Amino acid sequence: MTPSPVRPAFPRALVGLLAAAVLAVLAGLLPGVLPGSALSPAAHAAGPNDPVRLVLVTSGLSWEDVSPDGTPALAELTQNAGAGAMNTTSTTLRATQRQGTETLHTGYRGLAAEAPRTAGVPTPATDLLADIPGGVAEIDASTRVDPAALRRAVDASGLVIVDLGSADAAGGRPDTADHAAALRSLDARLTQVVEATGAGTASGPRTLLASVAPFDAPDAEAARRIERGGAPMPERTGLQLLLDTGYPGRSLTSGATHQSGLVVLTDLAPTILASHDLPVPAALPGQPITGEDTRIAPTRLALDRTQAADRVTGTEVIALAVWMVPTGLPALALLVPAVARRHRVAAVLRRLAVIAPLALPAGLCAGIVPWWRSAHPTGALIGTVVAGSALLAAVVLLGPWRRHRSDLVGAAAVLTAGGILAESATGSRLQVGSPLGAQPITGGRFYGLSNHLFGMVLAAALIALLCLVVQGASRRVRVLATLLTGAVVAGVAVAPSMGADFGSMLVTVPTFGLLALMLSGLRVRAWHVLGLGFGGAALVLAVSFLDWLRPPEARTHLGRFIDDLLGGRLLTVVVRKLAQNLGMTVGYPGLLVVLVLALVASVAILAPARFRLQRLAALDAAHPGAWAVRLCLVLGTWAGYLVNDTGPVLVAAVLGVALCLLPPLLPDPAADPTAGPGAPAVLGAKAGHA
Repeated sequence: MTPSPVRPAFPRALVGLLAAAVLAVLAGLLPGVLPGSALSPAAHAAGPNDPVRLVLVTSGLSWEDVSPDGTPALAELTQNAGAGAMNTTSTTLRATQRQGTETLHTGYRGLAAEAPRTAGVPTPATDLLADIPGGVAEIDASTRVDPAALRRAVDASGLVIVDLGSADAAGGRPDTADHAAALRSLDARLTQVVEATGAGTASGPRTLLASVAPFDAPDAEAARRIERGGAPMPERTGLQLLLDTGYPGRSLTSGATHQSGLVVLTDLAPTILASHDLPVPAALPGQPITGEDTRIAPTRLALDRTQAADRVTGTEVIALAVWMVPTGLPALALLVPAVARRHRVAAVLRRLAVIAPLALPAGLCAGIVPWWRSAHPTGALIGTVVAGSALLAAVVLLGPWRRHRSDLVGAAAVLTAGGILAESATGSRLQVGSPLGAQPITGGRFYGLSNHLFGMVLAAALIALLCLVVQGASRRVRVLATLLTGAVVAGVAVAPSMGADFGSMLVTVPTFGLLALMLSGLRVRAWHVLGLGFGGAALVLAVSFLDWLRPPEARTHLGRFIDDLLGGRLLTVVVRKLAQNLGMTVGYPGLLVVLVLALVASVAILAPARFRLQRLAALDAAHPGAWAVRLCLVLGTWAGYLVNDTGPVLVAAVLGVALCLLPPLLPDPAADPTAGPGAPAVLGAKAGHA
């Protein structure tokens, strides 16, 4: 018996969800919408009037090391200072204390003499602190503190930098006796420094205590071997401790992270310069550190940042795979005609496939639950991701769209894209330390829409529009939905308070604009494509200029691009990003394989008849607009690869989402398995039934 046709519920749901997304975008554009958000200038506390006079430098000191019993002097100082967790390493830098100390002086990561030309680090190194009035005095207190000499230096110099020695004990873990002994020794030296200078008191100098690297090395040669990868890196490489007595009781943040309780090592030099009313070079990657009031105690927030970043490392793939592997692999089985002909089996597989990508927004927002505080953080993270994915799956599988296969796919696509966009639109408050966010230990983007997230949004948004085409929506509905979807994606992606992503606008405007033209029935000409490309560039430059008009500490990547443009560094930036993209392409064999597979898939889905993909060809025959959507998906994917510095990751993200959501949309294969290659797929009511 043939099931009666079910009226698709997805178009109405899509309109409602898009309308809600537009309201969210407009709300996010209002200043101060998130109290305490680092993206809101109103959230920052008034800065101290005193310049930084004392910098205490160490390495291997984490917020997990602070305790009233083990480090009493350090614990007392934290009560009289602003607190933050500090990133000191990156994907390309294995930092040691000597590198961190040079970064303190130059504002650039690593050693200038050994940095590659594409790193953007000026060579030779320039000591930006040399211009501080009164000069800079450097004191080695790594073995013994001379209180009298320290007092004289503070009285006579504009800035005193004190080397307290390392607390890492050759990479020892917090529970080792060697590490505990190193902490006691460090705390004893800190006690002497505090007594000699009055640091942390109302009459004392404004003081920074910074752990500038995760570990130290016994000598310069050992440091070189670690930095160049010639020796194993010590185990303990997490976020480091930073204190600023200029912001007592407040969480530290900066324009480099836009995250409460999180700063970057390169923020130290701009902070010191700005405190002495010296100009901060626009080319510096860091921004002056500020303090803000937060609902969570600053020390608790800094510890949360540290623990989440440490415990998500190495578990992010597992947390996502637990949900996505058993649900996503069935999508591949749907490509086998013999399996797809078994209607009951295929219906189950389709339901599993469409809920697979729901782990992506669930993983991105896993920080809603403080899983890192659990005694078993890996299990807690997995449970959080699975629970969030199951909740979204219930919305997809139990909603009014559950009876029509394109409804199922469309609802899953909207939730995937919408969840990711919502996290960015509300200030990127959850992605730090999440399985899908930028990992703060190795740096990268700390806020906004990263390239892999944009790839997921691009794929899910276009597949949602493909569902409208498959359901036979009118031309007007298709065009309006395409324009509205493109506007939402572009608005969230480029708004400085949301995605703050330069490259995504260069992709979004041409991709969705071209699709709207094709679905409208107009004949697309070359000048249309060129106009859309220039339009995207003009829009992102306009938004970047508006961002540049804000105070330097409030600017995002967009405004800093204008600084690069005005400073004549455009070519350097382009070359550096191209080098990063090429390096990632050839440097990671797994990503290279993914790129090859994506290239083959791109060609195949645009020429289904040539590659004997009868079911895809049948879909195009019944719904001509389906090919236009796939064309724009392919063009947007490879345009994103070209204009971003981590293009291979973007392509991998698009491929993963597409492999989950496209197969369930395919019509049933021919009923007769002995039929020839030209046998049509079934496109009747049964084919549309879930």
